[in-house]
Amino acid sequence: MLERVTDPFDEPSQAAARDAAPQYVLPLVVRLERAEPPGRTDALETAARAVLTLLADPRATGGEWAEAVDAWQDARIRKVVRRARGAEWRRAGDLPGITVRGTAAEVRVYPPVPLDGWPKDLARLQVSGTELDDPEPPPVPAPGTPVLWLNPDLPMSAGKTMAQAGHAAQLAWWELTGAERAAWAESGFALAVRTAEPAAWAALVESGLPLVRDAGFTEIAPGSCTVVADLPALRAARR
Repeated sequence: MLERVTDPFDEPSQAAARDAAPQYVLPLVVRLERAEPPGRTDALETAARAVLTLLADPRATGGEWAEAVDAWQDARIRKVVRRARGAEWRRAGDLPGITVRGTAAEVRVYPPVPLDGWPKDLARLQVSGTELDDPEPPPVPAPGTPVLWLNPDLPMSAGKTMAQAGHAAQLAWWELTGAERAAWAESGFALAVRTAEPAAWAALVESGLPLVRDAGFTEIAPGSCTVVADLPALRAARR
């Protein structure tokens, strides 16, 4: 599970108000069939694009999902990735949401739900066991591609990392202008998820680019730096 961590420049009253607000969670479900699981990087990138696709959807910005999305973003930003196959996946597909496809990966994202109010067809899905591998090392991203850089010294399960990548993409989305958001959406939310070189990670953390610090509910210690969102538009703005 992942949450928006209190910004060190937040007023205490702002942090307290956020913590006191009703808590919501963004459900993501990754399709994991036994015979043909997706590659890890494909799943990570597809999860990040799924989060962005929901944020840009008219139902989330002013339609029937807007109230839940606003409540979720006004409190702690939680995401949970579950896995499904076969009949489970088909039932999950009957619930309101958006399915985003990668090279082989399929991730379905749903409007936020109350922390203790998951639909039963999602609540019964497993969180653990989301372990994936890449059949071969992912290529170097093309120049100009937004990259979500993972901490090279922090091993995480695929499901945990999918949530972290989605959070990094969301933090970057918040910092973009309307025109920059439209251009990214027009590209199909082109992005890459890669593990940073150890020598480059410290500079990325200090760069001022959007940085995810995990709340520490699962797998890793509270405050761990997990992902930096490196978008050309944001990097140019910081020069």
